[in-house]
Amino acid sequence: MARKVKVGVVGCGVISEIYMQNLTNRFKNVEIVATMDLIRERAEHRAKQFNVPKVHDLEDFYKDPEIELVVNLTTPQSHTDVDLRSLNAGKHVYSEKPFGLNKADGKKVIELAKSKGLLVGCAPETFLGGGLQMCRKLIDEGWIGSPVAATAFMMCHGHESWHPDPAFYYDFGGGPMFDMGPYYLTALVSMLGPVKKVAGATKITFPTRTATCKEKYGEIIDVKIPTYVTGTLTFDSGVIGTIITTFDVWDSHLPNIEIYGSEGSLRVPDPNTFGGPVFYKKPGMNDWKEIPVLFAHQENSRGIGVSDMALSIVNNRKHRAHGDMAYHVLDVMCSIHDSSDSDKILTLDSKFERPALFPLGLMDGVLD
Repeated sequence: MARKVKVGVVGCGVISEIYMQNLTNRFKNVEIVATMDLIRERAEHRAKQFNVPKVHDLEDFYKDPEIELVVNLTTPQSHTDVDLRSLNAGKHVYSEKPFGLNKADGKKVIELAKSKGLLVGCAPETFLGGGLQMCRKLIDEGWIGSPVAATAFMMCHGHESWHPDPAFYYDFGGGPMFDMGPYYLTALVSMLGPVKKVAGATKITFPTRTATCKEKYGEIIDVKIPTYVTGTLTFDSGVIGTIITTFDVWDSHLPNIEIYGSEGSLRVPDPNTFGGPVFYKKPGMNDWKEIPVLFAHQENSRGIGVSDMALSIVNNRKHRAHGDMAYHVLDVMCSIHDSSDSDKILTLDSKFERPALFPLGLMDGVLD
């Protein structure tokens, strides 16, 4: 077995638990050696929970020579700063989504990583789960013919009824596109390749929100970011995609993602999950048929992108949840908003190479 890559985790909030659980118990090619959080008690709690030997303060964390790969689980406003600090300290870095809050910040990270010969990666990594891997395989093998079009819908009424601190979702850097768009767009581009141009339309339907969660009950939230965001995507391949992300609707019967081909249609599972089900329908069929998912990692596999990146560090191969694809997704999200603001169709300036599929027949926790 390849040597273990030494990992440091920055940001020890809610999402860190599943990452650290999987990186400790499922993906055996990494070893968490340090934690850090601006609220030290959080870092200490996670370190004790997962037997991590070191809890660092801010400066000591980046100076620790044992840390090879930083896992950045901070809030979105801090993603770029932590990424840049990590790279400047000579460490590879893998970040939670989104890759940045604007294209300029994303470019800084990409350019710095390339100049230093370091790897940068980014969530969401759900496209590496068995469900979306199966969909990619079916498309690549021509099960639905040549892809013609795609739809993606994330329809809900926002987070103020359940999230303990929902104000962020209605502030700059939040909104349905930056919160949930990365899952849907990463799934689409991993299956269909890069987007060439976009046209967007956005609006704020409700200028204020009232929190009904118990922690912030009755708090009035000013909405500063569009909460209904729709985009038309023209892919390099000629596929036309439609995406809607919204916090403004009460309910919907729309599918998460569907891909329409010249010889059939494919219904893709929720891109915020790692498993199935996967359905397809061809001419002559009366109804959709479920197809078995043949790939591993159908359970919650947060950390799979980190493990894959660690294998790339050791074996000098390309990692799958890579920075160029994450920057492209950021480019799409920003351009949808910018297109709406400017009333223009915008051409994207980013490209990326589609990540390789995992091999069939892998055991859980094994990626090569």
